[in-house]
Amino acid sequence: MTTDTQTSRTVAEQFVERLGKQDPNGIQELFAEEIDWYVPGSDTLSWTGRRTRREEVAPYFTTMWPHFAPGKSKVVLERVIVDGGDVVLLAVWTHTVVATGKEFTTPAAMHLMVEDKRIVRMHLFEDTLTVNAAFNAG
Repeated sequence: MTTDTQTSRTVAEQFVERLGKQDPNGIQELFAEEIDWYVPGSDTLSWTGRRTRREEVAPYFTTMWPHFAPGKSKVVLERVIVDGGDVVLLAVWTHTVVATGKEFTTPAAMHLMVEDKRIVRMHLFEDTLTVNAAFNAG
């Protein structure tokens, strides 16, 4: 099904808003029952990898967020590009890892695909080497 640009933009804005509020259940509600989700990363980072079901979305965030020091994260959303059902979010993220105290900054791109007012795909592109290094002591 074809999704118009305005619907996709609205869903993406809701996603970003709920992400900023750290509302994992609210984020999860935006996803279709079956999804194509991919976050690359190391096997040592338990939240990375593929997901295929809506109910796997909230646990991604509730598993990941506690690893970052509260109040020390910064997200700068630089651009939102929308074309039909495709949405690309371009951002820069800075986090401090609780276990190591290391701060890291990575540019990131997130590709969302919206169908029937639901997100059916979320692929994240970031500097996984930098992220992994921040989680390794030494």
